Amino acid sequence: MNTAEQLITNFYTAFNQRNAAAMNACYSGDIVFFDPVFELLRGDQVRAMWEMLCHNAKDFSLTFGNIQDLGDDYYTCDWVATYTFSKTGRKVINNVRANMKIVNGEIIEHSDAFSLHKWSTQALGFSGWLLGWNKFFQRKIKNTARKGLMKWMEKN
Repeated sequence: MNTAEQLITNFYTAFNQRNAAAMNACYSGDIVFFDPVFELLRGDQVRAMWEMLCHNAKDFSLTFGNIQDLGDDYYTCDWVATYTFSKTGRKVINNVRANMKIVNGEIIEHSDAFSLHKWSTQALGFSGWLLGWNKFFQRKIKNTARKGLMKWMEKN
């Protein structure tokens, strides 16, 4: 296992343990992150997001694998998070493809790709299934997540 693969392993092992501090130690100071819910985050926003998610996680478990070197310092892996969504009490199994750029032993770019419609169906039930494909509904999910993160950052 090379250094970058070990870094990715450390990141997801820490995530499975809900250890945001260890996760964030894998990032560069000016980390850039993107996913379908929070969209583009930078630096302290990224670190706060992981702190919030780890703190709020219920019945959480994570598996990861299929780490691949894509060349030019880019890596990818697959991970699956299983948890209870706190707002509805519904079980979510989120299948994610991560892409990371690793330079000098730090993750400098990180993006997670998953179906927001599939996620909303699991997390929100019938309304997520019925409307989860709709851009307005998706925007509401994104705005709620962003507001939650901003509140978390103000408190912490």
